[in-house]
Amino acid sequence: MGGWVKRKSAGSDHDDDVDGKPKGKKIKKDKTLPSMIKNKEKRSEVYSKLKREKRIEKRKQAKAREVAIQRALELGEEPPQKSVPRTIENTREVDETICRPDDEELFAANNADEFSGILKQEIIPKILITTNRFNSTRGPALCDELVSVIPNAHFYKRGTYELKKIVEYAKNKDFTSIIVVHTNRREPDAMLIIGLPDGPTAHFKLSNLILRKDIKNHGNPTSHKPELVLNNFTTTIGHRVGRMIQSLFHQDPNFRGRRVVTFHNQRDFIFFRHHRYIFETKEQKVNPKEKAAKDSKSKNLPQQKVIARLQECGPRFTLKLRTLQNGTFDTQGGEYEWVHKSDMDTSRRRFFL
Repeated sequence: MGGWVKRKSAGSDHDDDVDGKPKGKKIKKDKTLPSMIKNKEKRSEVYSKLKREKRIEKRKQAKAREVAIQRALELGEEPPQKSVPRTIENTREVDETICRPDDEELFAANNADEFSGILKQEIIPKILITTNRFNSTRGPALCDELVSVIPNAHFYKRGTYELKKIVEYAKNKDFTSIIVVHTNRREPDAMLIIGLPDGPTAHFKLSNLILRKDIKNHGNPTSHKPELVLNNFTTTIGHRVGRMIQSLFHQDPNFRGRRVVTFHNQRDFIFFRHHRYIFETKEQKVNPKEKAAKDSKSKNLPQQKVIARLQECGPRFTLKLRTLQNGTFDTQGGEYEWVHKSDMDTSRRRFFL
């Protein structure tokens, strides 16, 4: 036989290269997911390891970005653009009802809707607050705190009166809105806001209630008219609900009182918060070397800085719109502008407000 055959040596798992160096096999990294591991201890160990590696990688990227920004500033160039994270809010489904700032029809409708008189300060808002017929102790407690939040609000005990009779009474007494706090056996679970004299009526689900006394280091509100902040009411229905909430408050806040009432809409959940600004002066620590470099006049002056912070006054709760009805409260013959149904929740990225 004319050919020469190169054989593997006994006990060797690799061939020799031309230079005589061993040519080993490539070792594949284990890409086992934690969810594929049945043992709980090993699964938690692998998960913590992956989490630690991600955290380290994130720190490296942040440090590299800081270095790139510093170099760009030194060279007089524009720094690299900051990457925008993908969230459920900025990847929401496209909605045709989102209001635009150049929509002339929207502004024309605002000048002719039910809330235009109050928002133009032609009518002073006057609010009637009550509960349902059978309520727990936390229902009236929430009503008392709402009276301290909303200016010119009055609490009336419900008794055995029907809601339609209360609406007629409020019309005769020149009330502009009615707030009904509905409670089950333990907790307030719903809120009804009725615009007077011609509606509309909004029904909200109420959850996550925390009264003022249960908030740590809470503050007590003053009698000043608060500043109102409304966030993310972008669609046609959201804009209408926002104007309805806006009609509960005076449009001339007393900024000297430092009170702020916020209705923040996020993923169709309306978060209510009540704060006040607090300005504090604290002595600033100065390095002794810096003190020596200053003039003798400034040495004896106390180094102070003003710190602004927020103090929550309460209450704290969350609202979710269930129905928006034309006119005042009518369960039988009322027409609804918008009703939330379970089959409407087709995606996590679909919002209506």
